[in-house]
Parts: sequence; structure tokens; C-alpha cells
Amino acid sequence: MLSRGLLLAACLAAFVLAGAVQAQDTRAPLLSPVLVLDRERLFAESQAGQAVLAQAEAERAELAAENRRIEAELTEEERALTEQRPILPPEEFRALAQAFDEKVVAIRRAQDKKGLELTQRRERLQQEFYRDALPIIAGLVRDSGAVLVMDRSAALLVADQIDITDAAIAQIDAQLDDDQTPPTAEDDATPDDGPAAQP
Repeated sequence: MLSRGLLLAACLAAFVLAGAVQAQDTRAPLLSPVLVLDRERLFAESQAGQAVLAQAEAERAELAAENRRIEAELTEEERALTEQRPILPPEEFRALAQAFDEKVVAIRRAQDKKGLELTQRRERLQQEFYRDALPIIAGLVRDSGAVLVMDRSAALLVADQIDITDAAIAQIDAQLDDDQTPPTAEDDATPDDGPAAQP
């Protein structure tokens, strides 16, 4: 019959061995019919996605600078109009004030439209990125023998071994043309049908 000390030693040895085996299993590749992918990371950390984000940020900054310049010009125009109020007939001043208000509203609408177009353009480029990345992801899925890919955000618990995000980013960086600069808002602008008619 084993002594109490030998029994304790045997139990500890078995526990350590079980932990070592579990650690090896954790590091081992896991064959699974289901894989997961972090779509947000795929876009934000791949070179092609980062190029789109950088271009979008630059265009947002350009629009913000334009808005500040317009705001300063309108503020100065409003100040000049206010200074004319004491010396202008009421009817004339009201007409000028109304014209100024209409101008401000039109400019605000135009700038809001530009902001909306930038947002829509970024979303379109992001969807184009996913479209171009899809064949690469499909290749990874085929090579792994899986039959389904889920967005990682939709999974409650996920083993890291079935997350192919890092592998997908590496393949996308290697296969997509990261030297190609995303088109600017000017590139996307629809050309005019023709020159304006001369008066």
C-alpha cells in the first residue's frame, strides 16, 4: 500500500502531465468544418484596407478645412452686411439679408452632400475590398477542408485555431495590389455631359 506521501506525489505528477498534454493540444492545429474571420480586422489591418482608410481620412480632413474656410468667409460677409444696416433703406437691407440666408442654406446643403458622398464612397470601396478578398478567403477555406466561415463577432466562444484572420491578411497583402492608390473623390466624380452653353 502506498504511503500518503507517495500517493500525493503520484497525483501531482499526473496533474502536471495532464496539463502538459492539454497545452500541446491547444497549440496543435484544429481540423474543423467551421472557420471564423474578423472582417473588421481584415479591412483595418490589411495593406489594401489601410490604403482606403488613409485616403478616406485625408479627404475628410480636406473637407473639414474647406468647411472652416467657408465658415470664416461667411462670418466676414455677415459682419459686413450688419455694418451696412444703419445706412441702408430697410427694404434693401431685408433683401440683402434674405439673399445671404439663402446663400448660407445652399452652401450648407452642398457641404453636407459632399460629406455624405465621402461616406458612401468609403463604404463602396470597403465592399470592393471584400469582393476582391473573397477568392483569397475561399482558397484558405478550401485548403483547410472547411465548409463554412462565420464572422467572429457572431460567435459566442471561438478556439483561436479556427480563426483565419491573420492568414487571410497575410494572403491579401501578398496577392492584392497594395501599390494601387484608391481613387479620389475627384476620380469618382461624374463628368459633365458637355461644356456649358455660352450666353
